[in-house]
Amino acid sequence: MISQAGVADVAEAGIVHALQGMIDLGGPVVAILLAMSVVALTIILVKIGQFLWWRLGDERSLKTALEHWRDGRSEPALETLSRTRSPAARVLEVAILGRRDNACPEPLVREEATRVAVNWLERLRGQFRLLEVIGTLAPLLGLLGTVLGMIAAFQQLEAAGNRVDPSILSGGIWVALLTTAVGLAVAIPVVAVLNGLERWVERFRHRMQDALTQVFTLPLPAVSERQQEPTPIKSAQKAHIKVWKDRAAGDAH
Repeated sequence: MISQAGVADVAEAGIVHALQGMIDLGGPVVAILLAMSVVALTIILVKIGQFLWWRLGDERSLKTALEHWRDGRSEPALETLSRTRSPAARVLEVAILGRRDNACPEPLVREEATRVAVNWLERLRGQFRLLEVIGTLAPLLGLLGTVLGMIAAFQQLEAAGNRVDPSILSGGIWVALLTTAVGLAVAIPVVAVLNGLERWVERFRHRMQDALTQVFTLPLPAVSERQQEPTPIKSAQKAHIKVWKDRAAGDAH
């Protein structure tokens, strides 16, 4: 009996042989398209893993934190946000800490929270542009390979003179069309997945914006709680508070 390792080796050798055959038939255009497909697949897997790691669909933590904030309990809200990796939680932390600080005017807090949110959205959309370029160029490169293949086929037909063999023309045509097929095979899934990723980010942006708006529209906690020493959550959050105070002092002068 053939072991699983032997079957895997045979399958891998078959895939390599098939790819080598496609490159031999399609030429450098097919090689470029295959390289583009590898790049696109790598980016897609990285982005999906990134979105899952950052838990973009975590709505429960945001709702729980907003419930605490609505009840006037900012400390439990911050503790709830600190337990999730969602970028939306980082934005809400900035907004809640800013609203608790009486020295920070609300417009400044809004501006800082918006800046943090925009930076996170930019990170989430990273490499999307490269996927767009691959999805756009892949069919064009395939068409270019087809045109070049057709030119080569008709050159062979012309060189044959009176000894015209229909197989020369038909063989050159199907080889030329191979590049178009490869280009479309690369572009179609890339464009489809890119639209799915963009929709994923757009839904996250909407949830984050909705939660951030609620932080500013809900009433502030009791004055006694806001005057307490804030519980340290992260050094980065303390840095945000220092930045807000410095900016407020600068505006006062």
